[in-house]
Amino acid sequence: MPDSFVFAAILTLLALVLGVLIEHQSVATMLNFWGDSFWSLLAFGMQMVLILATGYALAESKYVNRALLLIKYIKTPGQGIIFTTFISSIACWLNWGFGLVVGALIAREVSKKVKEANFALLVASAYTGFLVWHAGLSGSIPLIIATHTTGLLSGLTQGKVIPLTETIFSYENYIPVLILIGTLPILNWLMNLKSTDNKINKAATEEDAPSQLRVSEVRTPAEKLENSRILSTLIVLMFAGYIINYFLSGKSININMVNMLFMGLGLLAYGRLIDYVDALKRSILVCSGVVLQFPFYAGIMGMLTHSGLAASISNLFVHISTAKTFPLLTFYSSALTNIFVPSGGGHWVIQGPYIMPAAHALGVAPAKAAMAIAWGEAWANMIQPFWAIPLLAIAGLKIRDIMGYCVVALIWSGIVLSLCIYFL
Repeated sequence: MPDSFVFAAILTLLALVLGVLIEHQSVATMLNFWGDSFWSLLAFGMQMVLILATGYALAESKYVNRALLLIKYIKTPGQGIIFTTFISSIACWLNWGFGLVVGALIAREVSKKVKEANFALLVASAYTGFLVWHAGLSGSIPLIIATHTTGLLSGLTQGKVIPLTETIFSYENYIPVLILIGTLPILNWLMNLKSTDNKINKAATEEDAPSQLRVSEVRTPAEKLENSRILSTLIVLMFAGYIINYFLSGKSININMVNMLFMGLGLLAYGRLIDYVDALKRSILVCSGVVLQFPFYAGIMGMLTHSGLAASISNLFVHISTAKTFPLLTFYSSALTNIFVPSGGGHWVIQGPYIMPAAHALGVAPAKAAMAIAWGEAWANMIQPFWAIPLLAIAGLKIRDIMGYCVVALIWSGIVLSLCIYFL
């Protein structure tokens, strides 16, 4: 597999060519769609950088091993695979950003504990937990339709709010979630038995790098401020106070809160502001993939949305479906769209205007149609490498190292999800 940025470049050119050939847009128009959207997701891109940087900085702290106490009971590679898959799945269901980082941390620490473990499979096992994120507490689509909206978003659900009891907390959603969380550890364990790949975590073969904390004698007022534990403690208390108040007010967790939690935990773990600054400087070096690729995906989203290409892809499935087959074909169309647009919120904006009216006309429950979009997006992430970037950066691997294992997970989960969506 080539580097993930090569995927971004190929998908950019493919979206341009298809917009010209299928939607009969001019090259100049498609370039305008691309350029006008190129910087449209800077805020979200920065959020992703912070998830990666703060998570990586926390991974370097001496308290990580103490927090992952259960790892000390792991004795064999198989146990490590099962543990990594299960915990990552639960973490991703709670919050996708949290799950990606935690999965990478667990895989790295398990490989240090069990030296003969296949590190690439451990990291792939952590990523397979991402399959359940859009059916969990941070799922973009179920949270959007459960919120009062105005304008176009309100019209997608006939002006109605669809409660989480009909999406995340419905039995139609629980069943595939439980099946995947129960079977993915076994699937990954079986791949470990057949694996001939001996790639291991390089960090596990060497002594941990010595601490880079500053220990020079403090002399100047500036150095005293940098090394002040009192100042650091006061900032941590501010983080804690805000986070406690946030949850007491009944607000739901989001990507900003994940970043707040990781940054607060990092400051708490390092104890001194300057030590955390040094750790964050080192972690920023692994963020290049996110910084470079996210504008390209924003440009692809712009071309698909404004040219009508995404609508054509969705309508291709809508027009050949019935009330029974519509959710399943929506699931597949969402997976196909995710190859170009790896974003849950982007899926809703692109597919919602066409899928939801068709669902209403066919008599399909709006919650079922919306969750078919959500599950399709999550499923295709196994072969869409973008969301693996943070996890791979922390692990120090390339997408080629885990893609084969992810394809196997894609096949198995595709069978499970297709049957559940069709029959439930």
